[in-house]
Amino acid sequence: MRRVGLLVVGSMVFWVLVALPSRHLWGDSAAVYSGVALFLCLVPTAATMLWANWAFDRAADQQIVMVLGGTGLRMFVVLSGGLALYMLIPYFQEHQGFWLWVLVAYLFTLALEMILVLKGRTATDEQFPAKAH
Repeated sequence: MRRVGLLVVGSMVFWVLVALPSRHLWGDSAAVYSGVALFLCLVPTAATMLWANWAFDRAADQQIVMVLGGTGLRMFVVLSGGLALYMLIPYFQEHQGFWLWVLVAYLFTLALEMILVLKGRTATDEQFPAKAH
C-alpha cells in the first residue's frame, strides 16, 4: 500500500514539474490534458501495482498472469478512456496534444510502477521464488 502512495505522490510531482512549464509554453489546454492523461493512466497503474503486490506471494503461474493481465488491463483502460474522452468531449479534440500527453503519462507511470515494484522485492524473494499453493 505504501508503494501505491509513492506512485501517486511521484505522479503528482511529475505533473507539477511538467504541467507548469507546458502551460506557460502551450496554454491552459496543455495543463488540462496532462492532468487528465495522468489521472487516466494512474488509476489502472495503481490497480496493477496492488495486483502485483498480491501476486508476489503466489505461484509463478499467477505472477505471469498478473504481468500479462496487468499490461492488458492498463492498455485497455487508458486507450478506451482516452478514446471516450476524445470522442465524447469536444474540448479534447480542439488541440493536437491530448494523445501525446496520454503517451507521456503512460510511459511515466509504467516506469515509476516498475521501479517501485522491483525495489519492493527483497533478495530473499529473488533467491527463493514463491511456492505453488
